[in-house]
Amino acid sequence: MKMSKLKLKHQIWLIFFFAIVIFTVFVFYFFNSFSNLTQNRAANFGNQMIEQTRGKIDSVFNDIRVSTSIAVNSKLIQEYSVEDDDYKRAFDSGNYALDLMDYMRSFNSYVSGMVIDDIRGKQLYSLDSSGGDVFFLNRYESFIRAYKNDSSLRDKGMFTTILKDESTEAEQFFYIAPIVESLGGVNFSQITGYCTVMVNMEKLQGLVENTELTPNSILYILNNRDEVIASTNSNDQGTLLRDVLSMDKDTLLNGVKTTIDRESILVQSKGLEQADGWRIISMIPVHELTADMNPMRKVSIIVGIGIILIMIIMGIFFMNNLMGPVMGLIMDMKRVGRRDRGFRIKVRSTNEVGSLARDINRMMDEMDEMTRDMFNTQARLYKSELSQKQAEFSALQSQINPHFLYNTLNCISSIGLEYGSREIAQMTSCMSKIFRYSIKKNELVRIREELDCIQAYMKIISIRYENKFSMSIDVEERLLEMMTPKMILQPIVENSVYHGLERMDQGGKLQVTGSMDVDGDMCFCIMDTGKGMEPEELAALKAKLGNEYPELVPDGQSEKSIGLSNIHNRLRLLFGERYGITVESQIGQGTTVTVKIPSLD
Repeated sequence: MKMSKLKLKHQIWLIFFFAIVIFTVFVFYFFNSFSNLTQNRAANFGNQMIEQTRGKIDSVFNDIRVSTSIAVNSKLIQEYSVEDDDYKRAFDSGNYALDLMDYMRSFNSYVSGMVIDDIRGKQLYSLDSSGGDVFFLNRYESFIRAYKNDSSLRDKGMFTTILKDESTEAEQFFYIAPIVESLGGVNFSQITGYCTVMVNMEKLQGLVENTELTPNSILYILNNRDEVIASTNSNDQGTLLRDVLSMDKDTLLNGVKTTIDRESILVQSKGLEQADGWRIISMIPVHELTADMNPMRKVSIIVGIGIILIMIIMGIFFMNNLMGPVMGLIMDMKRVGRRDRGFRIKVRSTNEVGSLARDINRMMDEMDEMTRDMFNTQARLYKSELSQKQAEFSALQSQINPHFLYNTLNCISSIGLEYGSREIAQMTSCMSKIFRYSIKKNELVRIREELDCIQAYMKIISIRYENKFSMSIDVEERLLEMMTPKMILQPIVENSVYHGLERMDQGGKLQVTGSMDVDGDMCFCIMDTGKGMEPEELAALKAKLGNEYPELVPDGQSEKSIGLSNIHNRLRLLFGERYGITVESQIGQGTTVTVKIPSLD
């Protein structure tokens, strides 16, 4: 479709739409590219610096591990650690071991001192003049003992945390490895001592400080407890790096930007291979990495502002000269949306907007007229449906009682002919109670009264069938004073007798139970162990119970189906769709009817 065929308002919206889309795509693309370029550049730079420093430190730590391994596996050192003779210790094996330690210390400038501790508590030292006296401190003994007691030390040596000399305030950390006897003596393959190496922290600090980063960047070496072993900022040595440690360590490996002291910092972290849990962390100010990109940033800001100003000027022009009537129409429609039924839209122009306003006003007039007609029709339908419901309710209730009356009178006649007056008297008394209860004017009765009616009926049945089957009632005490529609449970009990238990010779059982479910509704179960129902009969009954409203019963449908359907529909009419009865039955095992009624005080 050509632009010239579109209406004016459509053309305006299309122009603004395409302009906004193009500008938005351009801005997002530019800033996303700029951000990615900056992030990648900073991350690559920091990663290169960390890799270089990590390689140097791993090399230093590897030399310490190799030197210590040579010492602990040396025959001279092992002979010294197992020697019992103090004379040989002092003038024979001890001198050779000391010479070896002095040579190794002088060979590796990152080793300030070495000490051999055997399991008898004897020690052999090789120290330089700076900080070597830390081995003679009581605090050192307790400090290094924790590592000697570590069961994992036997497999490999480990670097310690920082030990601070209280007198000189100097800080040291060590590498400790076990001496495992391999000479074939009585202590073969057992730990006979420990070799502890004091690492020269000044040399390590110098290695870190010589790393080439940006002017205000900081590089840290952290041990497995996140203590600063060395840093380009010497004042941080021995402290915990709280700001960095609050982040996810896995995230730091890929580089992450954060704000520290109101400054955007790129933080990266990499683990050392030669020291478990040790890391190198760099913190590089982002602005130092992107300083040469600031001119491009300024140009983009100027261009963006210029485009925004142009769009604002165009918007003001179109809104004032072309979109004014449309905006007025929108404001009037909002007032209509607030259900101001007497309000009509003002016609501000003679173009398409004015035509639309007139059409809307005409539509509103027609809608008001249709609403009035619908309201009147709905009122008439409601009254008609209410009358129909009342008639249906009365018809349903009237279908329940006569069925019982017919069966009971037949029973009385049969008993009178066969047995005489005593049973007739009992049945007549029970029957009078049932009639008196059924003709009560109150539609809602106490559960206790409904149960009394059932017990009277059961008395009649027990006389009629000479206690051929057992019947019991078990209802929770708290339900007895609650209300229920009259003659709801008794017809179901009657169904259970005449359609379930009547044809059994002996051993049948009828049980009525009542309890309150988790929703606070009353549930009554009428269970019999009679003949049960065929699957087709049960399916037809469930389909009948699933109807939304009571209907005329088709020809040939059983009386049991009629009675249960009437009770079910009566409950639904009174209390709603969630109430009524459900039926479960198996042929030869019996039938269970569950009645759900709301709790009414």
